[in-house]
Amino acid sequence: MSEDSLQGLNLRLLRFARERGWERFHSPKNLAMALAGECGELIEHFQWLTEEQSASLTPEKKREVAFEMADILIYLIRLAERLDLDLLDAAAAKIADNERRYPVHKVYGDARRAAEYEN
Repeated sequence: MSEDSLQGLNLRLLRFARERGWERFHSPKNLAMALAGECGELIEHFQWLTEEQSASLTPEKKREVAFEMADILIYLIRLAERLDLDLLDAAAAKIADNERRYPVHKVYGDARRAAEYEN
C-alpha cells in the first residue's frame, strides 16, 4: 500500500496515534473540534488580503498555508477513520449530488446557492 494514498496515510496516522497513546483522545467530537480550529488557522492567513494577494503568496506563507492544510487533512482522515467512513466514496457521492443540483445549463458562470435555482 502506497503512503501517498488516503488509506496509506490513514494507517500511518493511526500508527502514530497508537504509538503515543493518543487514540483515546481522538473521539469524533474532539477531532471535529480540532478540525474546525485548524480551518480557522488557515483562514487567518488570508484574512484582509486582496484577491490578488491571496493568489500570490510568498514561499514562506505558502509553506505555512500548506502546513495548516495538512493539519486539516490529518484531522479529517482521523475523523473519517473513527466514524468508519470512506472519504473517497463520500466525495464521489457529494460530487454526483452537486452535478444534479447544479446542472451546467442552469448555473454556468453563476455562483448562487442551489436553493436560489430551485425557486
